[in-house]
Amino acid sequence: MRSDARLGILLMTITTFVFAMQDGLSRYLAGEYNVLMVVMIRYWFFAAFVIAIARRQRGSVRAAARTTQPLLQIGRGLLLAAEICVMVVGFVHLGLVESHAIFAAYPLVIAALSGPVLGEAVGWRRWAAIGIGFVGVMVILQPGFGVFAPAAVFPLVAALCFALYGLLTRYAARRDTAATSFFWTGVSGAVLMTAIGLPNWQMLIGWDWAVMALLCVSGVTGHYLLIKTYEVAEASAVQPFAYLQLPFAAGLGILAFGETVAPNVALGAAIVVGAGIFTLIRTHRVRRG
Repeated sequence: MRSDARLGILLMTITTFVFAMQDGLSRYLAGEYNVLMVVMIRYWFFAAFVIAIARRQRGSVRAAARTTQPLLQIGRGLLLAAEICVMVVGFVHLGLVESHAIFAAYPLVIAALSGPVLGEAVGWRRWAAIGIGFVGVMVILQPGFGVFAPAAVFPLVAALCFALYGLLTRYAARRDTAATSFFWTGVSGAVLMTAIGLPNWQMLIGWDWAVMALLCVSGVTGHYLLIKTYEVAEASAVQPFAYLQLPFAAGLGILAFGETVAPNVALGAAIVVGAGIFTLIRTHRVRRG
């Protein structure tokens, strides 16, 4: 029964740290090898984990895969795979700090699109928070000051893809269980990445095999911890703490890759995160009536 908020917050904090480490490993490997191949191998392990979870929760793979909306489920999986590929490219060209600062706007995109996609009512308070959040994105991007960094497009596109993935996941939940959606997320993504990743295969060299193994383990561990988080606590209680991935990833970018945090990025990220947390809390209150 979901009741232990403290444990849930602790697990979410650990989860975001693990995912931040995964992003750092992805940034390193994608800087040395083809991005599609790196994401493909990561997805192979993710798919194996998803199938194992499906068999445990639903009794068989066939039961987990049973759905009346296969195109929707496949589309969700493909969107997530695309988001991961685009975001990893952003890590390489823009860095972990700025990529995560921009990507942090995805809850605001979800809130803005929840009306036209899901038919949910979005009140003036949430629209105000969405507007403030996008002002924060502009502060990060600094349009009009010098040349706009083309690489900033990558986390922006990734945020849009992830927001659409989140909305479609909520839409699919009206008729499918979480286990079914989780199964299709891993399997359809793995099929896509295998198709486009194998032609770009490159042999890993030396210790990079160990780095790749750590990447795969961190991905599985992160998703396992996330499942446990939602088993012990309400999503509304722990979701704001998902933003901790931003400072964790930023710290890794600074320590491991020599990145810096520009004042406009720090200010913009604070605005985006603040607006996002308000949106999450307001959305939860509206749903509870």
